[in-house]
Amino acid sequence: MAGSKEIRTKIKSVQNTRKITKAMEMVAASKMRKAQDRMRATRPYGDKIRNIAAHLAHANPEYRHPFLVKREGVAGGKPGGIGLLVVTTDKGLCGGLNTNALRVAFNKLREWQGEGRAVVVSPIGNKGFGFMQRLGAKIASHVTGLGDTPHLDKLIGPVKVLLDQYISGELDAVYIVYTRFINTMKQEPAIEQLLPLPADRLSEDTSASKGTWDYIYEPDPREVLEQLLIRYVEQIVYQAVAENMASEQSARMVAMKAASDNAKTVIDELTLIYNKSRQASITKELSEIVGGAAAV
Repeated sequence: MAGSKEIRTKIKSVQNTRKITKAMEMVAASKMRKAQDRMRATRPYGDKIRNIAAHLAHANPEYRHPFLVKREGVAGGKPGGIGLLVVTTDKGLCGGLNTNALRVAFNKLREWQGEGRAVVVSPIGNKGFGFMQRLGAKIASHVTGLGDTPHLDKLIGPVKVLLDQYISGELDAVYIVYTRFINTMKQEPAIEQLLPLPADRLSEDTSASKGTWDYIYEPDPREVLEQLLIRYVEQIVYQAVAENMASEQSARMVAMKAASDNAKTVIDELTLIYNKSRQASITKELSEIVGGAAAV
């Protein structure tokens, strides 16, 4: 059994660690509420721009934007490339959040490579960037250091690289991997097709009146549709980053709470061991005193 001094040192160390995890839990709880509010605030904009894009696409059946056309490989029948946006966090200590998302990305990466497709990756977040570098993946662009508030101007760059490659015909499809926020206790990794835009994404809002979306286009519907679809794709990426940040703070709060609870359990166990050690030491001293007196 360790000595009393070593046990006291261990208790003090765990208590200091618990103070840190408790503080991080409170900070994450504060940031979590702000991140959730920010995530929910982006949804009305996304719904509206989706409806307008659906109306424009249906109102101009003679023109099919490249973002809406499914491709079947490049010239010669060879499978085309795949672009993958991987959204992770910049910092750790958030449970298995990044591990689960990167596992999904890794499995899809291996699946596409097994089909003979060239895959280019655009990581968003330091954890994903480091993982893809260690994996040896072909990185087209990346962005790190987003902070607690995502800014669209920082996201446009890496997204535009993949959009340009898709428009030029280098890529057949673009996917995005992120962590979807369900509630404070549950977040799940998700992979979604970004390009070509799936039909279900551009489905009209059935709750809206069918006769209220006749627009006047300036300068013309085709140019408006081209610009609008780019903004729509950027909004999907921004929404995914906002969901990932809300998931990050929730997962970190839960992880730090679990760490604080475990630290308390360890402190209680060490305190019990310390008391037993101290009691044994006192009992031994008393026995020696009694034995010495009896010998006299």
